[in-house]
Amino acid sequence: MSAWSASPFDNLDVPDLLRRDGEKWAAAGAGVLSSWVADMDFPTAPAVREALRRRIEGDLGYPTWFDQSGGGPLGGVFAERMLRRFGAEVDETYVRMFTDINQAMLATLQVATRPGDAVLLHTPACPPFVEVIERIGRRPLTVPLQATDTGWEFDPDLMERAVESRDSGRCRVLFLVNPHNPTGRVLRRDELEILAELALRYDLLVISDEVHADLTHPGHCHIPFVSLSDEIAARTVTLTSGSKAFNLSGVRCAVAHVGPKAVREALDERHGLMFGQVGVLGVEALKAAWTQGDDWLDDVTAVLDRNRRRVAERLPEGLRYRLPEATFLAWLDCRGLRLPDRDPMPYFRDEAKVLLFSGPAFGAAGNGFVRLNFATSGPLLDEKLARMGAASRRRH
Repeated sequence: MSAWSASPFDNLDVPDLLRRDGEKWAAAGAGVLSSWVADMDFPTAPAVREALRRRIEGDLGYPTWFDQSGGGPLGGVFAERMLRRFGAEVDETYVRMFTDINQAMLATLQVATRPGDAVLLHTPACPPFVEVIERIGRRPLTVPLQATDTGWEFDPDLMERAVESRDSGRCRVLFLVNPHNPTGRVLRRDELEILAELALRYDLLVISDEVHADLTHPGHCHIPFVSLSDEIAARTVTLTSGSKAFNLSGVRCAVAHVGPKAVREALDERHGLMFGQVGVLGVEALKAAWTQGDDWLDDVTAVLDRNRRRVAERLPEGLRYRLPEATFLAWLDCRGLRLPDRDPMPYFRDEAKVLLFSGPAFGAAGNGFVRLNFATSGPLLDEKLARMGAASRRRH
């Protein structure tokens, strides 16, 4: 443990983690180390804990902000944060609150599209997104990211051909995940401008999931899609929350900055009826994270930067890994192991006692892959990689 004593985030206790009742560790099973769902193992930021304590000791009655037409209690907080961290000026009155990113995406698609409309998105795609699109009768129009020796690239020609194909039908939406989950890719400005031109040419609504924006690693820069131009801002819905950067998935609070006026008005007509309402504890937690949590976040991102490199240094034999530019997720190519199943997850669960996220759950582009969550202590990450390395050597 002494080699890791420099960071307080390296002092996690494995028995304590195994006693957690959240989805990440509860699903692991006896003796299995969990690295699958996208929750960090780190303790909650002190500012968030204190804000929740104050609210619990205070008023837990009906809040005054159920009418969000002016941006609600998080409109100004979101706008200030976008300006401070990313240099993007946004209108705080365009902010609407939802319980999570998936609900915000579903609500937007419900009011802005019709059954049968296509939604253009990159694969591999996080499983809930495709599920949401399909369950409300829309069609995912998928374009795979391209693996290269240095990282992951997107092909704009493939995207344009997909929109123009006979299979596209009525393509109405570009769903952008940037930074990308699971590859960790951060799109450059020139790439975003190509996507913006595509959206304008084909009159596409843009839904931009930027929930991993605060977890961009050194050498890379997150550029909000809404910041590209006024014309793009008027057709963009930006989704984000504190669920990833501040490990707040369970508090159920996210925001959508809704640029298109017609979409904003349609959401307001249904607010509180179809889409539910966010609770006061979720609002307090996210407000505290975004206004008082940056010092904690800086410490966490330093550990994550170290850990992503640690994965590269100790990569198990037979696996390939392209260093993520953001997130705490490693997208591991296990095809070199030549496993009989297209899904390597059961092999590592059974042979290494490490639970990873199934690659095929992200679509056909995930066949032969697994996703490893490296938001944990250094000693625990080393133990997981050692177990996986031993299992890989046995396979060879």
